[in-house]
Amino acid sequence: MKKFSFPVWIAVVFVCALFLIFATSVENKNKITREGTPQFFPAKIDFSGEETPLQITDVRERLDRELLVNANLDASTLLIIKRANRVFPIIEPILQRKGVPDDFKYLAVIESGLVHAVSSAGARGIWQFMHHLEKATEAACDYLLQAKAKFGSWTLAAAAYNGGMSGVGKQIENQQVNNYYDLLLNDETARYVFRILALKEIMQNPVKFGFEISPEELYKNLPSKKIVVDSSISNLAQFAKSQGINYKILKLHNPWLRDTKLPNPGKKKYEIEIPLEGY
Repeated sequence: MKKFSFPVWIAVVFVCALFLIFATSVENKNKITREGTPQFFPAKIDFSGEETPLQITDVRERLDRELLVNANLDASTLLIIKRANRVFPIIEPILQRKGVPDDFKYLAVIESGLVHAVSSAGARGIWQFMHHLEKATEAACDYLLQAKAKFGSWTLAAAAYNGGMSGVGKQIENQQVNNYYDLLLNDETARYVFRILALKEIMQNPVKFGFEISPEELYKNLPSKKIVVDSSISNLAQFAKSQGINYKILKLHNPWLRDTKLPNPGKKKYEIEIPLEGY
Protein backbone atom coordinates (compact mmCIF):
# COMPACT_ATOMS: atom_id res chain seq x y z
CA MET A 1 0.00 0.00 0.00
CA LYS A 2 1.41 3.36 -1.00
CA LYS A 3 1.98 5.74 1.88
CA PHE A 4 0.99 9.40 1.69
CA SER A 5 3.86 11.83 1.79
CA PHE A 6 4.04 14.38 4.60
CA PRO A 7 2.78 17.33 2.46
CA VAL A 8 -0.31 15.32 1.46
CA TRP A 9 -1.18 14.70 5.10
CA ILE A 10 -0.87 18.41 5.77
CA ALA A 11 -3.26 19.10 2.91
CA VAL A 12 -5.75 16.54 4.25
CA VAL A 13 -5.68 18.07 7.73
CA PHE A 14 -6.05 21.56 6.26
CA VAL A 15 -9.08 20.55 4.17
CA CYS A 16 -10.71 18.87 7.17
CA ALA A 17 -10.18 21.97 9.29
CA LEU A 18 -11.74 24.17 6.60
CA PHE A 19 -14.72 21.82 6.40
CA LEU A 20 -15.28 21.99 10.16
CA ILE A 21 -15.08 25.78 10.13
CA PHE A 22 -17.52 25.99 7.22
CA ALA A 23 -19.92 23.50 8.82
CA THR A 24 -19.90 25.42 12.08
CA SER A 25 -20.53 28.70 10.24
CA VAL A 26 -23.44 27.22 8.29
CA GLU A 27 -24.87 25.68 11.45
CA ASN A 28 -24.76 29.02 13.27
CA LYS A 29 -26.26 30.88 10.33
CA ASN A 30 -28.97 28.25 9.86
CA LYS A 31 -30.20 28.97 13.37
CA ILE A 32 -31.72 32.11 11.92
CA THR A 33 -33.62 30.04 9.37
CA ARG A 34 -34.66 27.08 11.51
CA GLU A 35 -35.16 28.87 14.80
CA GLY A 36 -36.08 32.31 13.56
CA THR A 37 -39.29 32.65 15.51
CA PRO A 38 -38.23 31.61 19.03
CA GLN A 39 -34.71 33.00 18.95
CA PHE A 40 -35.05 36.23 16.99
CA PHE A 41 -38.73 37.17 16.92
CA PRO A 42 -39.43 40.28 19.03
CA ALA A 43 -41.82 40.09 21.97
CA LYS A 44 -43.38 43.31 20.71
CA ILE A 45 -42.72 45.86 18.01
CA ASP A 46 -44.30 49.09 16.83
CA PHE A 47 -44.18 51.42 13.87
CA SER A 48 -44.02 55.08 14.81
CA GLY A 49 -45.56 54.35 18.21
CA GLU A 50 -48.40 52.29 16.71
CA GLU A 51 -48.14 48.77 18.12
CA THR A 52 -48.10 45.85 15.71
CA PRO A 53 -50.76 43.25 16.72
CA LEU A 54 -48.49 40.21 16.94
CA GLN A 55 -51.27 38.20 18.60
CA ILE A 56 -52.88 37.90 15.15
CA THR A 57 -51.48 34.77 13.47
CA ASP A 58 -51.39 36.28 9.99
CA VAL A 59 -49.55 39.38 11.23
CA ARG A 60 -47.03 37.33 13.19
CA GLU A 61 -46.26 35.07 10.24
CA ARG A 62 -45.89 37.96 7.79
CA LEU A 63 -43.39 39.70 10.07
CA ASP A 64 -41.55 36.41 10.61
CA ARG A 65 -41.21 36.03 6.84
CA GLU A 66 -39.61 39.44 6.40
CA LEU A 67 -37.28 38.95 9.36
CA LEU A 68 -36.07 35.62 8.00
CA VAL A 69 -35.67 36.92 4.44
CA ASN A 70 -33.72 40.03 5.39
CA ALA A 71 -31.63 38.36 8.09
CA ASN A 72 -30.44 35.89 5.47
CA LEU A 73 -29.70 38.48 2.76
CA ASP A 74 -26.21 38.76 4.21
CA ALA A 75 -24.48 41.05 1.72
CA SER A 76 -27.47 43.31 1.00
CA THR A 77 -28.37 43.85 4.65
CA LEU A 78 -24.74 44.36 5.64
CA LEU A 79 -24.34 47.06 2.98
CA ILE A 80 -27.53 48.77 4.15
CA ILE A 81 -26.22 48.91 7.74
CA LYS A 82 -22.95 50.40 6.49
CA ARG A 83 -24.70 53.01 4.32
CA ALA A 84 -27.09 54.01 7.11
CA ASN A 85 -24.18 55.52 9.01
CA ARG A 86 -23.77 57.97 6.12
CA VAL A 87 -27.40 58.60 5.18
CA PHE A 88 -29.35 58.58 8.46
CA PRO A 89 -27.60 61.67 9.92
CA ILE A 90 -28.93 63.62 6.91
CA ILE A 91 -32.46 62.16 7.01
CA GLU A 92 -33.10 62.18 10.76
CA PRO A 93 -33.02 65.95 11.46
CA ILE A 94 -35.30 66.61 8.49
CA LEU A 95 -37.85 64.08 9.74
CA GLN A 96 -37.70 65.66 13.18
CA ARG A 97 -38.07 69.19 11.84
CA LYS A 98 -41.05 68.23 9.67
CA GLY A 99 -42.79 66.33 12.49
CA VAL A 100 -42.53 62.90 10.90
CA PRO A 101 -41.59 59.94 13.16
CA ASP A 102 -38.00 58.72 13.04
CA ASP A 103 -39.15 55.23 12.01
CA PHE A 104 -39.75 56.53 8.49
CA LYS A 105 -36.02 56.43 7.82
CA TYR A 106 -36.53 52.66 7.48
CA LEU A 107 -39.06 53.36 4.73
CA ALA A 108 -36.19 54.95 2.79
CA VAL A 109 -34.19 51.78 3.44
CA ILE A 110 -36.71 49.48 1.76
CA GLU A 111 -37.37 51.94 -1.06
CA SER A 112 -33.78 52.09 -2.25
CA GLY A 113 -31.31 50.25 -0.03
CA LEU A 114 -30.02 53.79 0.75
CA VAL A 115 -28.51 54.28 -2.70
CA HIS A 116 -29.62 56.68 -5.42
CA ALA A 117 -31.51 53.94 -7.23
CA VAL A 118 -33.64 54.26 -10.37
CA SER A 119 -36.66 51.95 -10.42
CA SER A 120 -38.13 50.23 -13.48
CA ALA A 121 -40.89 52.85 -13.37
CA GLY A 122 -38.31 55.66 -13.50
CA ALA A 123 -38.56 56.68 -9.83
CA ARG A 124 -35.25 58.05 -8.61
CA GLY A 125 -33.22 58.48 -5.47
CA ILE A 126 -33.20 57.17 -1.93
CA TRP A 127 -36.88 58.08 -1.42
CA GLN A 128 -37.74 57.30 -5.06
CA PHE A 129 -38.84 60.92 -5.43
CA MET A 130 -35.75 62.65 -6.79
CA HIS A 131 -31.97 62.38 -6.56
CA HIS A 132 -31.46 65.36 -4.22
CA LEU A 133 -31.47 63.72 -0.78
CA GLU A 134 -32.45 66.70 1.38
CA LYS A 135 -35.17 67.93 -0.99
CA ALA A 136 -36.45 64.40 -1.55
CA THR A 137 -36.69 63.84 2.21
CA GLU A 138 -38.70 67.03 2.60
CA ALA A 139 -41.00 66.06 -0.29
CA ALA A 140 -41.49 62.58 1.21
CA CYS A 141 -42.34 64.16 4.56
CA ASP A 142 -44.95 66.40 2.95
CA TYR A 143 -46.60 63.38 1.32
CA LEU A 144 -46.55 61.36 4.53
CA LEU A 145 -48.06 64.22 6.53
CA GLN A 146 -50.90 64.47 4.00
CA ALA A 147 -51.47 60.71 4.19
CA LYS A 148 -51.47 60.79 7.99
CA ALA A 149 -54.05 63.59 7.94
CA LYS A 150 -56.20 61.56 5.54
CA PHE A 151 -56.03 58.19 7.28
CA GLY A 152 -55.23 59.12 10.88
CA SER A 153 -52.50 56.48 11.10
CA TRP A 154 -48.76 56.53 10.45
CA THR A 155 -48.90 52.86 9.47
CA LEU A 156 -51.49 53.57 6.79
CA ALA A 157 -49.48 56.60 5.71
CA ALA A 158 -46.51 54.29 5.14
CA ALA A 159 -48.69 51.88 3.17
CA ALA A 160 -49.98 54.79 1.08
CA TYR A 161 -46.39 55.72 0.18
CA ASN A 162 -46.31 52.43 -1.70
CA GLY A 163 -49.93 51.89 -2.73
CA GLY A 164 -50.98 55.52 -3.16
CA MET A 165 -53.53 57.41 -1.08
CA SER A 166 -56.32 56.70 -3.55
CA GLY A 167 -55.45 53.01 -3.76
CA VAL A 168 -55.31 52.49 0.00
CA GLY A 169 -58.39 54.66 0.50
CA LYS A 170 -60.36 52.60 -2.01
CA GLN A 171 -59.52 49.37 -0.17
CA ILE A 172 -60.49 50.90 3.18
CA GLU A 173 -63.85 51.86 1.71
CA ASN A 174 -64.43 48.51 0.00
CA GLN A 175 -63.39 46.35 2.95
CA GLN A 176 -64.91 48.59 5.64
CA VAL A 177 -61.86 48.47 7.92
CA ASN A 178 -59.40 51.25 8.68
CA ASN A 179 -56.40 49.36 10.04
CA TYR A 180 -53.46 48.32 7.85
CA TYR A 181 -53.19 44.94 9.57
CA ASP A 182 -56.85 44.16 8.78
CA LEU A 183 -56.69 45.08 5.10
CA LEU A 184 -56.26 42.64 2.21
CA LEU A 185 -53.90 44.44 -0.16
CA ASN A 186 -51.80 43.60 -3.20
CA ASP A 187 -48.67 41.60 -2.35
CA GLU A 188 -46.23 44.51 -2.52
CA THR A 189 -48.24 46.84 -0.29
CA ALA A 190 -49.21 43.96 2.03
CA ARG A 191 -45.49 43.27 2.63
CA TYR A 192 -44.45 46.92 2.71
CA VAL A 193 -44.86 47.81 6.40
CA PHE A 194 -43.61 44.37 7.46
CA ARG A 195 -40.42 44.95 5.47
CA ILE A 196 -40.00 48.29 7.25
CA LEU A 197 -40.52 46.62 10.63
CA ALA A 198 -38.06 43.84 9.79
CA LEU A 199 -35.29 46.24 8.76
CA LYS A 200 -35.96 48.36 11.83
CA GLU A 201 -35.61 45.32 14.10
CA ILE A 202 -32.45 44.06 12.35
CA MET A 203 -30.75 47.44 12.13
CA GLN A 204 -31.48 48.26 15.76
CA ASN A 205 -30.21 44.84 16.86
CA PRO A 206 -27.58 43.85 14.27
CA VAL A 207 -25.53 41.55 16.53
CA LYS A 208 -28.62 39.52 17.43
CA PHE A 209 -29.07 38.77 13.74
CA GLY A 210 -25.42 37.93 13.09
CA PHE A 211 -24.25 41.28 11.75
CA GLU A 212 -21.18 42.24 13.78
CA ILE A 213 -19.69 45.38 12.28
CA SER A 214 -16.90 47.49 13.73
CA PRO A 215 -17.22 51.30 13.60
CA GLU A 216 -14.33 51.40 11.13
CA GLU A 217 -16.38 49.38 8.61
CA LEU A 218 -19.28 51.85 8.53
CA TYR A 219 -19.46 54.28 5.60
CA LYS A 220 -18.86 57.85 6.70
CA ASN A 221 -19.86 61.23 5.36
CA LEU A 222 -16.87 63.02 3.90
CA PRO A 223 -16.09 66.61 4.84
CA SER A 224 -17.39 68.89 2.12
CA LYS A 225 -18.20 72.45 1.23
CA LYS A 226 -21.16 73.84 -0.67
CA ILE A 227 -20.79 76.29 -3.49
CA VAL A 228 -23.74 78.45 -4.52
CA VAL A 229 -23.99 79.08 -8.26
CA ASP A 230 -26.54 81.37 -9.91
CA SER A 231 -25.46 81.06 -13.54
CA SER A 232 -25.24 78.35 -16.16
CA ILE A 233 -22.37 75.86 -16.18
CA SER A 234 -21.65 74.84 -19.75
CA ASN A 235 -19.27 72.00 -18.93
CA LEU A 236 -19.53 70.16 -15.60
CA ALA A 237 -16.31 68.22 -16.21
CA GLN A 238 -14.35 71.47 -16.51
CA PHE A 239 -16.20 72.90 -13.50
CA ALA A 240 -15.24 69.83 -11.46
CA LYS A 241 -11.58 70.21 -12.40
CA SER A 242 -11.69 73.87 -11.37
CA GLN A 243 -12.79 72.67 -7.92
CA GLY A 244 -9.94 70.17 -7.63
CA ILE A 245 -12.08 67.06 -8.26
CA ASN A 246 -13.27 65.14 -11.32
CA TYR A 247 -16.60 64.69 -13.07
CA LYS A 248 -17.28 61.32 -11.43
CA ILE A 249 -16.81 62.68 -7.90
CA LEU A 250 -18.96 65.72 -8.72
CA LYS A 251 -21.83 63.51 -9.89
CA LEU A 252 -21.51 61.08 -6.97
CA HIS A 253 -21.91 63.94 -4.49
CA ASN A 254 -24.55 65.73 -6.54
CA PRO A 255 -26.69 63.02 -8.19
CA TRP A 256 -29.35 65.63 -8.95
CA LEU A 257 -27.04 66.94 -11.70
CA ARG A 258 -28.58 64.92 -14.52
CA ASP A 259 -26.70 66.26 -17.55
CA THR A 260 -23.14 67.15 -18.53
CA LYS A 261 -24.03 70.81 -18.07
CA LEU A 262 -26.25 72.95 -15.84
CA PRO A 263 -28.45 75.34 -17.83
CA ASN A 264 -29.65 78.20 -15.64
CA PRO A 265 -31.13 81.01 -17.74
CA GLY A 266 -33.32 82.14 -14.83
CA LYS A 267 -30.34 82.73 -12.52
CA LYS A 268 -31.71 80.30 -9.94
CA LYS A 269 -29.44 79.57 -6.97
CA TYR A 270 -28.11 76.02 -6.79
CA GLU A 271 -25.98 74.49 -4.04
CA ILE A 272 -23.26 72.16 -5.31
CA GLU A 273 -21.46 69.93 -2.82
CA ILE A 274 -17.70 69.64 -3.18
CA PRO A 275 -15.90 67.00 -1.07
CA LEU A 276 -12.74 68.14 0.69
CA GLU A 277 -11.14 64.70 1.02
CA GLY A 278 -11.61 61.02 0.22
CA TYR A 279 -11.54 61.31 -3.59
